[in-house]
Amino acid sequence: MKTTKDKKVVMGADFAGFHLKEHVKTHLEAKGWEVTDLTPDKDSAPMYHRVGFLVGSRISEGEFEKALLFCGTGMGIHVAASKCPHVHAAVAENVRSAKRAATANNCNVLAMGGFWTAPRLGQAMADAFLEHSLGDGYEAWDGFYEYHLIGYEECENFDYEAYRANGFQVPNPRDVELGPEPRGLAY
Repeated sequence: MKTTKDKKVVMGADFAGFHLKEHVKTHLEAKGWEVTDLTPDKDSAPMYHRVGFLVGSRISEGEFEKALLFCGTGMGIHVAASKCPHVHAAVAENVRSAKRAATANNCNVLAMGGFWTAPRLGQAMADAFLEHSLGDGYEAWDGFYEYHLIGYEECENFDYEAYRANGFQVPNPRDVELGPEPRGLAY
């Protein structure tokens, strides 16, 4: 698997996110990242959902640990990528949400919207997402990692039919108690 520890990432964009993708790609390459760009040409970039499927499949197949996606809003492309097994996609519109997608939700795909995300903001969001992992920055918050790991695992292993058969309740739920939020924790 190509990992963020080894500075490898896959990305793709439709026509509306292409400009932002190019800025983020150039930024990451300048920082030593190996970027696999599945949409190198704006004129032949597939529709947003097909790019989402294409990039999401690289996560599903275990080829890459994390991916970046770009469309007009980030919404449609992230929905499409989420249809692929084992994809946990998020849309971010600021650096804090991009970091939180990695640190609290263990997302492996981050989507951004080229209509309203400025290049420098997109670069900072990519850095925050790619340079953090589940629990980073929350070590002083008792139970934080375990709490969010349960959420990730229940999403990863979600079986709708079992959920439905159990009266729309998670079968065999696990719980952990979160300690008090540390003082001064901004995000």
